[in-house]
This record gives sequence, structure tokens and C-alpha cells, in this order.
Amino acid sequence: MEIAARIVTLELAQTFTIARESQDTADVVVVELRHGEAIGYGEGAPIDRYEETAESARAYVEEHAALAGDDPFALEEVMERLPRREFAARAAIDGALHDLAGKLADLPAHRLLGLPASGPPTSWTIWLGDPDDMARRAERVGDHFRRLKLKLGGGDGLDVERARSVRSVTSVPLQVDVNEWWSLAEALEALPQLAELGVEYCEQPLRAGDPDGRTLRERSPIPMYVDEDCHRLEDVAACAEIAHGINIKLSKSGGIREAIRMTHAARALGLGVMLGCMIESGLGIAAGCCVAPLCDHVDLDGNLLLADDPWPGVELRDGVQVPSEKPGLGVGAAARTR
Repeated sequence: MEIAARIVTLELAQTFTIARESQDTADVVVVELRHGEAIGYGEGAPIDRYEETAESARAYVEEHAALAGDDPFALEEVMERLPRREFAARAAIDGALHDLAGKLADLPAHRLLGLPASGPPTSWTIWLGDPDDMARRAERVGDHFRRLKLKLGGGDGLDVERARSVRSVTSVPLQVDVNEWWSLAEALEALPQLAELGVEYCEQPLRAGDPDGRTLRERSPIPMYVDEDCHRLEDVAACAEIAHGINIKLSKSGGIREAIRMTHAARALGLGVMLGCMIESGLGIAAGCCVAPLCDHVDLDGNLLLADDPWPGVELRDGVQVPSEKPGLGVGAAARTR
């Protein structure tokens, strides 16, 4: 098999803000895997928080191109040969392998995995802003989505007011994501109030590795899900001590195969499972859709935040991201690269 990688810049429809940063574009790495006349594509979204960039992801693919081998169905063997670093790059390779295998077998990738076509409804992210602005944006969503994810962590004492303002304009289920921005004291003050507003769960309120995680897990009135604390399979067991559930992202885990292993480990430990995403095109979201049926909660709106999705194919249907029934990941390409 021949493998190549390129960097693609995705443009957002609006500035996206969380506790750590704001952005108008996102760079992803797209992998192209050729076997004869067939081509598989995969995408990874490098995460600055973990010191990965689009450039380092592309370099990883180019450095280890020879490890792809010649068997397009040897998915486990290929991934085992690759060094366990640059996990967004690994996710792109993993996605390309599933896309290629599906095309060669003339089957959608989810059927190769023996999974249903779709999972739970996706949340729509209301990015961080002042309370009134977040409420206005939530109101504009209308009935297109069946749940909302609120980005909190403003550092200004207004996080509960943000949730209260959004709740005043919608009755759909809410979840909040603090992106590591609270202290234990702030969490213990905010969470009971969020529970009264009907917030279903809170994602990563404390810094990753914070020793207060165990205390918060015991005292929180709503479930805690961890994101930055949980990357891959080897992290799942420790998360059971500090959280009620984990958030899996393919660009953190290294792809579909590792994500599926994580879901089974989480179930064995009695943990809930959420599937998240970064800002990604339909190519990355299509890979996420393969894992979504195994999850309790889904946050796969990355492609919906774009001004123009260069890889159409995933369809938002009654709030659910439904993958194409075309072979492989089932999406088409027309992206700008550099």
C-alpha cells in the first residue's frame, strides 16, 4: 500500500471559543492510502493541548509510510507496527484503513465492524460567551438538535448564569463542558445549581490529574465525565476513580479500533461513554459515526461548525449524525491543502 498525508485548513462559520482559546480555522491532517486502484481516506485533528500539530502529524505519516504493508485488511497489524505517538496521525491512518477496507469489500465501514448505522443524537455546542449571547445562540438552534452542550469556564463567576440563561430559552437536555477551568471549590458551588437547572452531566471540571477528582466524584450531584484525563485504553481504569464516565475522541485515542476497545473497558468498569470530536470535516465525523452506536452520549458536531464541509456524506437526521451507506466511510472530497 502507498500512503501520503496532507494538511487541510478548515474554516469555521463563526469564531469558536472555549475556556482555553478562540479560533476561526482548524488544521487537520488527511491521509490517503492506495491499494491498486482503490483509495482510502482518513482525517485526524491534532490537539495543541497534547503538543501535536498538523505538521508533526504529517511528518509522522511520512516517516512511517513503509509500515503500512501490503494487506489492506490487516488493520490491527498495521496499527500495532506504528509507534504509539502522534495520535491524530494514527487516527487518520486508522480511518483510511477502514475506508479502504470498506471500499474493497463494498460495504459501509460500520457494517465491517458489525455495528448499527447510527447512535444517539448529537449535541450542538454553544461556545463560550456572555450569558445573553449564549442564550440567543441556543434559541436560534430551534428544534434542529435534541440536546445542547454549553462551554463554560469563563473565569468570571458567570458560568451558572450562562446555563440559567440558556435554560430560559430551551427545554432540551443540557450538558456542560468546563475544559479544566474550575477549582474544587468552584465546582462544588456551581454543580448543585446546575443540577437544579436540569444539566445532565458535567465534562472535565478540574484540571487533568487534579487529586481533588475523587472528592468531586463523591460529592457531585450530577455525573462527571472526563475528557482531558482520558486518552486511550490504558487510562480508562484510573478514570473510574475520578468520574462516572469518559469522553472518547478518535484524535486522542488514535482511531476507531482503540476507541472501540475503550468503550468495552468502560462498560466493564460501570462507566458511561461519551463520544466527542474536535473541529473536523465530514471525513473525521464519518469515522466517529462508526463508534457512536456503542456510546451513551454523542457530541459529533465538528463538521456542522464549518463554513463549508469539504467531505459531505454524513447526514444530520432528526438530530442524529447518520453515516452514508456508501462503501467505506462514504464521504466525498474537495478540500484546499497546503
